[in-house]
Amino acid sequence: MNGFLLVIPFLLIRFLLLSILDKEAVGRAAYFAPMQGKERTAYWIYQISNVGIFAGLFFLSVLIDFSIQFYMGIFLYSLGLLLCAAAMVSFSSPDHSGFNKNGIYRLSRNPMYLAYFICFLGMCLLTRSLTLLGIVLIFQVSAHWIILAEERWCIEKFGEEYIEYMNQVRRYI
Repeated sequence: MNGFLLVIPFLLIRFLLLSILDKEAVGRAAYFAPMQGKERTAYWIYQISNVGIFAGLFFLSVLIDFSIQFYMGIFLYSLGLLLCAAAMVSFSSPDHSGFNKNGIYRLSRNPMYLAYFICFLGMCLLTRSLTLLGIVLIFQVSAHWIILAEERWCIEKFGEEYIEYMNQVRRYI
């Protein structure tokens, strides 16, 4: 099975589900907070690694051999998709100010990024690609810098309410 087929459910959840739930949420999810210094570099690394993940999967195959890697890959991939769907549902219904701390956002301040990482790790195991794993790790490190920019932006936008949220809910898990 071609590895790119793994991307289809991910994209359907990420874009189609979110647009069905709330068309405005797609634009909010695509918004990147203003970047400073190294965050700008991280943004471009994030974008390039994102393309690298999707394009790389075109050239990879899922190895269906019922090994521990296969089962762990299926588990992580499925968990990532479920977390992504839960994040999209929660993200689609922020409060009146645009602040989102409902649903899965009560457990993680960044459930989308976490879901992407878990899903992509599952893809790495399913394709048994160390190259893809390297790209995913670069993706995640660059995502962390983007998250730092988003947190700064959220503090500016939501003030003390967001700082309190940061003190109550972990960045990832």
